Amino acid sequence: MSEATATPPAMPADEKTIFGHPRGLYILFFTEMWERFSYYGMRGLLILYLTQHFLFSDERSAVMYGAYTALVYVMTIIGGSLADKYLGQRKAVTYGAILLVMGHGLMAFEGGGSKELLTYQGQDYQITLDGRGGDAPQVLVSDSGRSLISFNEGATQMLIADPAAVGLPATIATDTYTTRVEKEQLYVNTLYLALALIIAGVGFLKANISTIVGALYGLGDIRRDSGFTIFYMGINLGSLISSLTVGIIGIKYGWNWGFGLAGVGMLAGLLTFLAFQPWLEGRADPPSMEKLKQKVLGPINVEWACYLTGVGIIIFAMLTVMNSHLIPEWFVGMVGVFVFLFLVGYAITKLAGEERDRMLAAIYFILAQIPFWALFEQAGSSLTLFTARLVDRTMFGVSVPTPVFQFLNAGFIVVFAPIFAWMWMAMAKRKIEPSAPVKFAFGVFLAGLGFLSLVGGIAASGTGLIAVYFIFLIYWIHTMGELMLSPVGLSQVTKLAPARAVGMSMGAWFLYSGLSNYLAGVIARGTGAETIGGQLTDVVAAKATYVTVYTNVAYVAMAIGVMMLLISPIIKKLMHLDTMKGDPAHALAGEAQLGQPGAGGMHPPEKAGA
Repeated sequence: MSEATATPPAMPADEKTIFGHPRGLYILFFTEMWERFSYYGMRGLLILYLTQHFLFSDERSAVMYGAYTALVYVMTIIGGSLADKYLGQRKAVTYGAILLVMGHGLMAFEGGGSKELLTYQGQDYQITLDGRGGDAPQVLVSDSGRSLISFNEGATQMLIADPAAVGLPATIATDTYTTRVEKEQLYVNTLYLALALIIAGVGFLKANISTIVGALYGLGDIRRDSGFTIFYMGINLGSLISSLTVGIIGIKYGWNWGFGLAGVGMLAGLLTFLAFQPWLEGRADPPSMEKLKQKVLGPINVEWACYLTGVGIIIFAMLTVMNSHLIPEWFVGMVGVFVFLFLVGYAITKLAGEERDRMLAAIYFILAQIPFWALFEQAGSSLTLFTARLVDRTMFGVSVPTPVFQFLNAGFIVVFAPIFAWMWMAMAKRKIEPSAPVKFAFGVFLAGLGFLSLVGGIAASGTGLIAVYFIFLIYWIHTMGELMLSPVGLSQVTKLAPARAVGMSMGAWFLYSGLSNYLAGVIARGTGAETIGGQLTDVVAAKATYVTVYTNVAYVAMAIGVMMLLISPIIKKLMHLDTMKGDPAHALAGEAQLGQPGAGGMHPPEKAGA
């Protein structure tokens, strides 16, 4: 940790506080709240936006979404490293927030959207949607008028509700016409750039703002845990508010209104952080102003080199998201294998004895997160499309917009996290608290169980829509799994890795978090269905696909969970909990890194203190 961001003595006598905490905490609370408001608001709309406005296929949208969320995690490694060595957290957060405002702002420029054209007997007709979201019906438009359309079971025929209005027969065989999509390339490229700006912005902001929270408290400060709890409540508050505002406005009034509101939220966060920076009292300043001003290439100094690195991230992220469907899965897998071999090689060749064992246990936790997040992160992709298209979302006589259901996870966290915290403490007093490896095993098992419950809901629905309480059920089961796994992961990695390898281990954690999100996109791609105008043409076939994919991933995850439970005594033995000694330097490194979530999901550290 740099000199500028070193933790101050516990509870300085002259410290300016609000409700007993450093006043800087509340600036970080509101900055983070608005950043999460903008991120989760945009996330709730994104997959629907890709499939309905730009008319990307389900498969292309899922992989693009997976690449986007994966890069958000991976880029926190670069943003955090640059802040630690050169920029300092204050400048990094400011730069990230500016990029985020630009990215969210660009998301509001949607253009006219892509056009799906149907060619029948040499004549072109446009197919569009009458609205947005899962309730928007498909409409066929001709020079003479427009008519609602639908498809019979098996999608062998298109049924035209008002054939006279469009000058077509009441039924048309689907093998007698062709469709093509014409895109407004300017706005498609604007979308890619907007996502790239958000990726880079989150990379610089999320990797550092929680570190500032840790820097506000001395290592022995008894207020530290409650301070992080207050901060993490800001995260969940932002997520809750965005689900109930951005999602509704985006679906009801227009994509640009929803994304625009997300951008306004991020701007509020940036202005808050800029206006009250003095309240941080220099704890997030650069480690060395002299080093920051050193020239590295002509007139370019170190500070500007860091900002230009951000530009490089934007270019790389834009090209990656743009071509995500071309990235071979084996390449991503090889990256994971290479890093795994490197970590194991480091443990074997550089460490010995108990230190080596603990590092191997840390590597286990780093890898064991993959199946959980690969399934959990379906929430923003395949599960969102599933909810929009196949679930009866009518509650109290109102059809609830799909993005609103994103609030369930944060809502369940707020309700159940304190219960879990009390439960673990009570069990610990009785010496019956499950070990960290056991908790991890249950977390992965519950990720699979959640999808198995949804498969049960599909079976119970027959040919109709799935009851909405099955969506409540899967989110509840997954949140219970998250509370088993998420608060444990980063904490264990920072405790088990030797002090000189904590940074490397944290980088590996975020890298595999990113790979998990990419894998989530691959899984979601498997649920892709045939669509017209972004809506299903064959509900029965779509249900069958979901059943197949969700059943397979459920059983695989549950089997992995059982295997993890069986080997948990071995992992516990490697951890050497009985001989672990408190190392202040190691603990300080761990605390600094623990508050560095990735994005979007950003679940591991974010939810830990909720």
